[in-house]
Amino acid sequence: MESVIIFGASGFIGQNLLKKLPNSFDVKAVSLRNKSWKTTIKDSDIFINLVGKAHDHKGTATEVDYFYANLDLAKEIFNEFIQSNAKLLIHISSLAAIEEFESNNPLSESQKANPQSFYGKSKRAAEEWLLAQVLPQNKKIVILRPPMVHGPGDKGNLGLLYKLISKGIPYPLASFDNSRSFISIDNFSFFIKEIIKKQDQIVSGIYHISDDEPISTNRIIEIIKKVENKNVMNLSIPKTIVKGLAKVGDVIPIPLNTKRLKKMTSNLILSNHKIKAALQIENLPLSAEQGLEITIKSFKS
Repeated sequence: MESVIIFGASGFIGQNLLKKLPNSFDVKAVSLRNKSWKTTIKDSDIFINLVGKAHDHKGTATEVDYFYANLDLAKEIFNEFIQSNAKLLIHISSLAAIEEFESNNPLSESQKANPQSFYGKSKRAAEEWLLAQVLPQNKKIVILRPPMVHGPGDKGNLGLLYKLISKGIPYPLASFDNSRSFISIDNFSFFIKEIIKKQDQIVSGIYHISDDEPISTNRIIEIIKKVENKNVMNLSIPKTIVKGLAKVGDVIPIPLNTKRLKKMTSNLILSNHKIKAALQIENLPLSAEQGLEITIKSFKS
């Protein structure tokens, strides 16, 4: 049984991987906060790097903070990977490394990168540095770019939508019709398992992972209503008014601001064709709607 080390396992994705991988692999979580972490990884077969900074809940994070967490620590893990017996490093990047707000056509891995935030830029910088390194013939690095990952324990925008609808509050952004890529934690974990099992079939490089079907925010609202058995009306407030309110939210702390509006209403789609072709995957375990329904049901408890 192959030995898998997960760096940064304390977060949402890491905690789920710790539950989903042990049936197939010998899995161990390693914290970089442990000063002796380098002594515990030499005999591992697979490194999974989840270490990074995505959110700034306190509004105090600097560019240096993002580049330290997302670039400098990635370098440190890579250097240990080179010196270890491990054959494969799976580095979790982000869709934000290539595009953060809008794309009307499915994004491929060859698309020109357009990161805009400290988060996206630091994730892209890590990708570029890792790709520039010379690998021994017996080692591979697979860089994964997921869109928003959701599942039980998720604390992102899906939870905000759920709270809104479950309280019977009308969804106010129905005038926006969008399409976005997501990935459920079950499909995320499936990709990780397949990469490890079929590592001989995959070459080093960047790969997009996502559910097969993009989905609209309006459709997500309908799934929430179905799960909650709520007949809540939608409000189609004119887009100009909504955008005006979002600009107000940029300077006054209200639930809606320009950044959040873009994330909830713009098109942002990526293609997972490259990795499915490399691993000869035909179907993912869950459709986008099935995964979202599982996540939304988890909010009830």
